[in-house]
Amino acid sequence: MTRGAVSVRAMLLAAGRGERLRPITDTLPKPLVEVAGKPLIAYHLEALHRAGVREVVVNLSWLGEKIRAALGDGGRYGVHIAYSEEGPVPLETGGGIHRALPLLGSGPFLVVNSDVWTNMDFARVLTLEEGADARLMLAPNPPHHPRGDFGLEGDFVVEREADRLTYTGIGMYRPELFEGCAPGKFPLLPLLKRAIAVRRLRGEVYRGEWLDIGSPDRLAWLDARERGTQRG
Repeated sequence: MTRGAVSVRAMLLAAGRGERLRPITDTLPKPLVEVAGKPLIAYHLEALHRAGVREVVVNLSWLGEKIRAALGDGGRYGVHIAYSEEGPVPLETGGGIHRALPLLGSGPFLVVNSDVWTNMDFARVLTLEEGADARLMLAPNPPHHPRGDFGLEGDFVVEREADRLTYTGIGMYRPELFEGCAPGKFPLLPLLKRAIAVRRLRGEVYRGEWLDIGSPDRLAWLDARERGTQRG
C-alpha cells in the first residue's frame, strides 16, 4: 500500500567508484548493478515512494550520465529526482551531502547508501527528535565487518572499542550537522564524532534484512536468492 506524500526529502548516495565491485563497476555505476533484473537504486526509489517520500536527490560522479539516463526525472518510480553533480572526483559522503544541501531543504532529510539491500520500511525512519543532529540506523555486525562502527547506550550513539554495531548507511540528518563545513571533498565520520561528543547523535538497532553489497560474491549470492524467490 502506498502512503500519502510526506514533506521529508531523501538523498540516495550514488557517486562512489565501487572499487570493491570491480570489474563489474568498471563500466556500470554501482547503483545500477542489478539484483534479480532490477537496479539496486530502483529498489530504494520504490521503497521511498511506498514511505510517502516524493522528492529525492541523487548525487553523481563516476559514470553519472548512465544513472541519469536510467532514472530520468524519477516519474516512473512516482518521485521527482534532482541531481547533485560532483564532477569527475567524488566528494566522499560528507562532501557529497554538503554539496546537495541546497536541494534538500531546511528540515531533516533521509540519507540512504545506494549499494545496500534492505527490507526496511523507510517510513519508520522519517522523524528526528529535537536535540539530535542525526539518527543512524545500526545493525548487528555482519561477518565481513565483525568489529562494527559505533556503540549504543539507550538511543545515544557512543564511541567505544567493544560491543559495537554497524552503520547501515541509512539515517536521518539535519543540515545543522554540516555547520562550519567548507565545500569540497571530506568524510562524514568526523562530523558524526563531533555530534557524539555533544550528545547530539542518536541511533536505533534494525534487526530486519540488511546487506552491504560490497563484493561480487555477496552480489551473486543475493541475485541468486532473489531470482529463486521470484521463481518460487
